[in-house]
Amino acid sequence: MLKPDRTRAAAEERAVFQGRALPWAFLLPSLLILAGFIYLPAVQTLRLAAYRANVILGTEQFVGLGNLANLLLSPAYRQVALQTLVFTVLTVGLGLLSALGLAWLASRPVRGAPVYRLLLIYPYALSPAIAGTLWLFLFNPEIGVVNQLLGALFDVRPRWLDTPVLAFGLVTLAAIWKGLAYNIVFYLASIQNLPGDVLEAAEIDGACARQVFWKVVCPLLTPITFFLVLTNIVSALFDSFALTDILTKGGPYIGHAGITTFLVYQLYQDGFVNFKTGAAAAQAALMLALVAFVTWMQFRLGERRVHYGA
Repeated sequence: MLKPDRTRAAAEERAVFQGRALPWAFLLPSLLILAGFIYLPAVQTLRLAAYRANVILGTEQFVGLGNLANLLLSPAYRQVALQTLVFTVLTVGLGLLSALGLAWLASRPVRGAPVYRLLLIYPYALSPAIAGTLWLFLFNPEIGVVNQLLGALFDVRPRWLDTPVLAFGLVTLAAIWKGLAYNIVFYLASIQNLPGDVLEAAEIDGACARQVFWKVVCPLLTPITFFLVLTNIVSALFDSFALTDILTKGGPYIGHAGITTFLVYQLYQDGFVNFKTGAAAAQAALMLALVAFVTWMQFRLGERRVHYGA
């Protein structure tokens, strides 16, 4: 039986809204903004995916699933999809491993630790456009600082932006560096809140530092890793546009498409450069389905390896 004070508190919580209309009235401004800027454009994009449209002439021709079929049969789009997959795997895998290692080192009690943590987190404050500009100046083949140092020390000046493999690696490293601070923030906060008694028990049992890290710390960090994998996949799919546009413009070309042309950049090219709005809308629908599938797979399979609690 509930005590009188608890019963009164529960009744007061239920009595915050006297009717059903008032909560909806408070939600109405947010719902209108979401409907105008997210839901309605999404519905229009899905509708446009079934048409071959010309924005300049203002004409539309219903083609059903023709746009999707053309994309799936296109060698260029299949190459772009494969490049996006490789880019995502490298960015997420190397980014999370690097962030975990740096966060573990930054959590150690050393002199000047706050300064190190601030330097590690600082890149998160930069926008992707600024980050891309910084990397462009650093790795410019003619005036870049990196090539000047390599030329002075080893007499080597790589063509970072013209060589396909180097351009792909450069964009990948830039994306990893840009997302590193975001991952470090979450990993550092999680490491600092790990149960100390569990770590002490492992050390008392004779576990070395490496065993404590891999056998105790990493399993305890699986909930935050589960979250970061999903957010990093979405970031690799969508946030790579600014870095690609500033550094390489999707090039250099190899095969049927540019080596650094990823799905989101191909969508931009078709929609805003070539004005193939129907094809761009179909690509947006495919990317929406891809994100939904990745999310479903993440929660379907990933949670089996997540350990909540010690």
